[in-house]
Amino acid sequence: MNPELWIHLVTDPELCGERGVVETVRQAVAGGVTVVQLRDKHADDAAVVDQLVQLSQVIDGRALLVVDDRVDAAIAARRRGAAVDGVHLGQSDMPVAEARRRLGPDAVIGLTANTPAHLAALRELPEGTVDYVGVGVIRPTSTKVDHPPALGVDGFGALAADSPVPAVAIGGIRIDDVAPLRKAGAAGIAVVSAICAAEDARSTAQEFRRHWTGRVAPRVLSIAGSDPSGGAGIQADLKAIAANGGYGMAAITALTAQNTRGVREVYVPPAPFLLAQLDAISDDIHIDAVKIGMLADAEVIDVVDSWLAAHRPTTVVIDPVMVATSGDRLLDPRAESALRSLALRADLLTPNLDELAVLAGRALEGWDDALRAAQAVAAESHALVLVKGGHLAGPDAPDALVDRDGGITVFPGARIATTSTHGTGCSLSAALATVRATGVEWPETVGAARAWLRESLHAADSLDVGRGSGPISHFAGLWRRGGLQIRPTADTIREEWWDGIADIRREIDRLPFIRGLAEGTLARGLFLTYLAQDALYLREYARVLAEAARRAPTPVEQAFWADAAQGAIAGELELHASWLTPETGISAATFAASPSAVTTAYLDHLRAVAFSGDYPTLIAAVLPCFWLYTDLGARLHAGEFGAQALDAAHPFASWLATYADPAFAEATERAIRYVTEAAAGANDGTRERMRRAFEAASVHERAFFDLR
Repeated sequence: MNPELWIHLVTDPELCGERGVVETVRQAVAGGVTVVQLRDKHADDAAVVDQLVQLSQVIDGRALLVVDDRVDAAIAARRRGAAVDGVHLGQSDMPVAEARRRLGPDAVIGLTANTPAHLAALRELPEGTVDYVGVGVIRPTSTKVDHPPALGVDGFGALAADSPVPAVAIGGIRIDDVAPLRKAGAAGIAVVSAICAAEDARSTAQEFRRHWTGRVAPRVLSIAGSDPSGGAGIQADLKAIAANGGYGMAAITALTAQNTRGVREVYVPPAPFLLAQLDAISDDIHIDAVKIGMLADAEVIDVVDSWLAAHRPTTVVIDPVMVATSGDRLLDPRAESALRSLALRADLLTPNLDELAVLAGRALEGWDDALRAAQAVAAESHALVLVKGGHLAGPDAPDALVDRDGGITVFPGARIATTSTHGTGCSLSAALATVRATGVEWPETVGAARAWLRESLHAADSLDVGRGSGPISHFAGLWRRGGLQIRPTADTIREEWWDGIADIRREIDRLPFIRGLAEGTLARGLFLTYLAQDALYLREYARVLAEAARRAPTPVEQAFWADAAQGAIAGELELHASWLTPETGISAATFAASPSAVTTAYLDHLRAVAFSGDYPTLIAAVLPCFWLYTDLGARLHAGEFGAQALDAAHPFASWLATYADPAFAEATERAIRYVTEAAAGANDGTRERMRRAFEAASVHERAFFDLR
C-alpha cells in the first residue's frame, strides 16, 4: 500500500477560518497528512497559483501537493518554482487523458469515481492515466451539497474491490471510520472539515494517521554514533526512545572506542554505507520521527541532508554535536557550515551553550545572552531551539524553548547533584523526538521529556556503572512502576511535585492581585479584604498544624510543627495587627469578617485531611502554604515582577518583607524535607494520597489570591 496516499487533506477556506489555509496546511503536514489537495472553488486562477506557491513552501516536500481541477494553475505554479505534484479531477472537469498529456508522466492525477460506470470508463483508459480514484461520499457531508447518496463503509468496499487503481475514501469520514475503511480496501482517506475546522489541526491529523496505521508507539530513528559503554550515542538514544514509549531504530554514523572516562578512538564508516543504512530502513519502515546526533564530517552531513530532503519525516530533532567536553571543536569549518545547512531541515535544535555559541557565530555572555543568540539561530534556521542550561555555573539548571518568532518558554530547574551525566544530551534529544511524535505540542513535549530526564538523573548514581562520568538511569521510572524496589528519593519527589503544580504557579503569577501587590498599585480595600480572610485562615491553619505536631512520629518533627502553629498565631497575626493603627486609619472592625467561600473551602480541605488520622497526607496538605508563599514572597521582594522598589514608600513593603525573611525560608525548607522524606518512605498508595492532597491545597492557594 502506497504510504503517500494514506491521509489526504482537502482544504476549505471557510472552514479554516481565521487560521487560514496556509497555517492549517502547515499544522496538518506536521501532523502527518500525506497529500494536500488545494480546493477553492471561488478563487480565480491567479489566486490559486499564489496559494500553490505558498503551500509548496510550507509543505517542503513532506507531502504531495495537488490542486482541485485547475490544470492551468498547476502548470503556472510549477513555472514559478512550486513543487505541485498534480491535480484531482471530477467527472465533469478536463478529461484525465488531456491532463496527463499536459502535466507529464510523473504527475499525480486523481479522479472522482462514485459509481460502477465511472470505474468501467476508467478501465478503458491507458494504464498510468490515473493514479488513484476518490470514492465517496462515505457519510453525508455539508462540505459538498450536491454529493451522491452516501455509500457507507460496505458500499465503498464494493467499489474499491472493483477499481483498477487505488481507491481513496472521502466524504464525512470520522475517526472511528478510519480502521474499517482501511480493512474495506481503502488506499487512503480524504478529510475536509475534520481537520480544517479542528481547533488543533496538527493533533487531529496525527490522530487520523495513528488510527490509519493502527500504531500507538511512534517509530523513531536515531542517526548517531555508537558508544560501546552504553551511556551515549545510539545506545542511549534507543533506551530513551523505549523509555518514552517509542520503537527505536538506528543508523550508525561513527564507531567509537569509549567508556565513562573518555573517547579513545573513532572510526567513521564510508558515507555510502550510511546512506545504505538509511535507505534500508526507509524503504521498509515508516518513520515518525528522526533524532540526529554525532555527524563526523561534511560528507556524512551531506548524506543525511540529501536523505532528509528525499524523505522528510514528520519530526526532525537535531542535537548538534560540535564541541567536546574539553572545549575542543569536533568539526572542521566545512563540516560546521554543512551542519548549519542541515539545521534548515530541523524542527528542533538542542544545542548546549558551547554548541549554541558555534551556531550563533559568537561568544555568549550569560544566560540572557544565550537566549538572544537562540532567537537569532531560530530566525535563521526556521527551527525551534531548546537552550540547555546544564553548563551554567551555580545551583540552577534551566532550559528554554525559543520558537521561530522569538517567543521564549523557560523551564526552571535546580541542578541535580550527580556526576552521572554521560549521554544526557543524546538521551534528551531522543526523548524529545519520541514524545513529539505521539502528537504532543512542543512546550508540553519539552516538559515531559525534561521530567523523564530529571527522574533518570536522580536515579543515575544507583546504577554504579563505570569509574568516570556514569550514565543516567533511563528506565528508573519504569523499573519503579514495574515493581522493582527502586523507591523515589526525596529530591525526586520534590522535583516532581513542584513541576506538577507549574501551571498553578504560573496562574498565580498572572493574577491581578499579585501584580498589583508587586507594583504597589493594589487597591487598599482589596488588600484589607485579603488580610481579613488571611487572619481567619491562619487561626484555623494553626489548629491543623497543631494536629500535625500531635501526630508527628519524632520529637524533632513534633517540635517543628508546634513551632509553626505558634508562629501562625503569634507572628502572622502580629503583622495583621500592625495594620490596625491610627496611622493606617484601619480599625479592628475591618477584620471582623466572616470566612469567604474560598477560605471555607480551603479550610474544609485541611480539616478533612487533619482528622483523617493520616500524618503523611496531613503534612503534604499544609506544605503549599509554606512553599508557595516563600517562593512568591522571595520573587516579589526581589522585584521579579517589575515591582516598585521595596523601600519605605512601597505601601506593602512590610508585608512583602515578611515572606522574604530568611527564617521563614529556612522553615519552609524544613517543611519540604519532612514531607518529601515521608513520601519517599511511604508505600505507593500513601504517596499518591499525599500528592493529591498537596495539589488540591495548591489549587486552594491559587483561589485565595484571586481577589478582584
